[in-house]
Amino acid sequence: MSAIGVTGHQNIPAGALAYVTAGIRDLLGAFEPPVTGVGSLAAGADQLFAAVVADLGGRLDVVVPCDGYDAAFGTPADARRYRRLLSAAASVEWLPFPAPSEEAFMAAGIRVVERCSVLLAVWDGRPAAGRGGTADVVAHARSLGRPVHVLWPAGVTRS
Repeated sequence: MSAIGVTGHQNIPAGALAYVTAGIRDLLGAFEPPVTGVGSLAAGADQLFAAVVADLGGRLDVVVPCDGYDAAFGTPADARRYRRLLSAAASVEWLPFPAPSEEAFMAAGIRVVERCSVLLAVWDGRPAAGRGGTADVVAHARSLGRPVHVLWPAGVTRS
């Protein structure tokens, strides 16, 4: 069974959504089923990835960065998706941070990388906006020699 980790942007422009969703489906489909998806269920890329893993009948392993993580979501809809996906997870690992923080998010990204054989990065190639962002997780994976598959449509920028 292959373990595919995910890191990615929370704000995916509407013009990139179909491309990203199809790319996630194509990448996961390239591995022998059942695939295991590993992520933190953040809004955006993580939740899209988890939904595709579930649609394909895969296993979802979740790394929760901290206590009170559900309060870190920007919208009630993102928080509801997080709770729904979390309840469907085959395994949940809770990291020992008392509240959402850049340190907790970076630790979760590191743990996702440790638990996967390939990392999918839904990433525009730009630097991280804060510690623990997509670029930081990609850099960590690459420093370990972990294969990283970057998925982002050409010509699309985030605001």
